Amino acid sequence: MDFARTPQPNRKKALALGGAGLGVVLLTVGLARLKPAVPVVERPSILVDTVKRGPMVFQVRGTGTLQPVEVRWIATSFDSRVEKIHVWPGTPVKADTVILELSNPELQQAALDAQWQYRAAEGEYTSAKARVQEALLDKRAALATVKAGNLDARMDLEAKEILARDGYVARHVVLQARGRAEELSTRYQIEQDRLKLGEASLGAQLAASQAKVEQAKALWLLKQSQVAALKVRAGLTGVLQALQAQVGQRLAPGASLARVAEPTRLKAELRISETQAKDIVVGQPVAVDTRNGVVQGRVIRIDPAVVNGTVTVDASLEGPLPKGARPDLSVEGIVELDRAADGVFVGRPVQAQPYGTVSLYRLAPGGAEATRVTVRLGRGSVSTIEVLDGLKPGDQVILSDTSAWDASDRIRIK
Repeated sequence: MDFARTPQPNRKKALALGGAGLGVVLLTVGLARLKPAVPVVERPSILVDTVKRGPMVFQVRGTGTLQPVEVRWIATSFDSRVEKIHVWPGTPVKADTVILELSNPELQQAALDAQWQYRAAEGEYTSAKARVQEALLDKRAALATVKAGNLDARMDLEAKEILARDGYVARHVVLQARGRAEELSTRYQIEQDRLKLGEASLGAQLAASQAKVEQAKALWLLKQSQVAALKVRAGLTGVLQALQAQVGQRLAPGASLARVAEPTRLKAELRISETQAKDIVVGQPVAVDTRNGVVQGRVIRIDPAVVNGTVTVDASLEGPLPKGARPDLSVEGIVELDRAADGVFVGRPVQAQPYGTVSLYRLAPGGAEATRVTVRLGRGSVSTIEVLDGLKPGDQVILSDTSAWDASDRIRIK
């Protein structure tokens, strides 16, 4: 009798599959525990600097332009039309140089009218003065007549009094003579007072006429000066910088015509980042680079407002100007904020901020590799920054951008 046989599992095959699975697990764990490869960089592609100790100068840099110290903007004060241009930008001018001529017929006619009004007022004043003086002459003549009559009356009284004492003249005759003498004496005093009053009131009687003369004269002088202003003059010895008018152009009051500046007296207007301008004060030294030479100066003004993230700082120029220095020339200025007699500093790394903390790669002896270290920074300057902690003099660090190696604390250099 035959029996069916139950197949037996293949032990060798099972052992093989189990060993393969265990190998995969061990390989995965081993790969997971492997450290990433150390980045390798070329030495010429990085910027390396050595930490130093010694005197340090703290500076900030800004860019800007040269501007004249003395500038005169010329504008019109009335409606006018440009008739003629005599001088073009770039031409040296003196204070009385005529730059252009304007016209305004109404203004010129008003000046003539004002002149005639002034002359008429002068004529009225002269006539009034003559009338007052004539009245004074009449008073003086009346005073002289009364004075003579008074003198005759006194002499007549004295004579009749002598005759009356001898009995040749009656008493009533003497009384009549005395009354006449007293009357003329009183009239004489009145005429004197009248003359004094007339002389004292001479100015008051002419004041109204004189005021009209002065008013008319002031108006005439004003119109005359406005007509004279139709010939636009520089008003300053220097160079015509800009001309904003054309022949035939109609101008409204307040329209800008020209700009005149003294080209040998310049200052630097520097724009400095608002974060760096906080330590700038008036009087600090400034070195201004015109690309054709460097001239020394000092901070003379700090704009109180921040515009587009910058602060405008004016610097005087205290030495001979470099060749080619002129208004609106682009310049670079370095302001010296402070000096330290002894400090630890290094070249300014990329994106390093004063009083911040930054990670830098410090080169090992021999320079074959570099290790990341944390560095605490202090005050910054244009190209250097103070080191407070994390580095010592003689250490070499990488200043260039190392963001590509952020995942590694160590790099190799070849």
